[in-house]
Amino acid sequence: RAMPSEVTFGASINACETCGKWEKALHLLALMPTQALTPNEICYSSAISACEKSGAWLKALELLSEMPLRRVVPNEITYNAAISACGAGGKWQLALSLLMGMAQAKLAPD
Repeated sequence: RAMPSEVTFGASINACETCGKWEKALHLLALMPTQALTPNEICYSSAISACEKSGAWLKALELLSEMPLRRVVPNEITYNAAISACGAGGKWQLALSLLMGMAQAKLAPD
């Protein structure tokens, strides 16, 4: 029997993103620690993108804020997903704030 891994969870979260199932993506992300797996920046980025595609900008920001608490470092892709989520929600001030946060995190906006 195959055991789940960060890769299989990441692929599943990405599939949820593609299908617009953001709540399922978040459920899978929350399920990972119960399988002794730590969500990585790829899993978080996919979950944040799922939120963006569904208009759940606040949840996207919550996930971004949660990452350092879980010892996961957001990368450019993570920030871009969160910025897009804010933009989709009409929260341009928050998007701009995240853009400035990228510089503080020594990440180059693309």
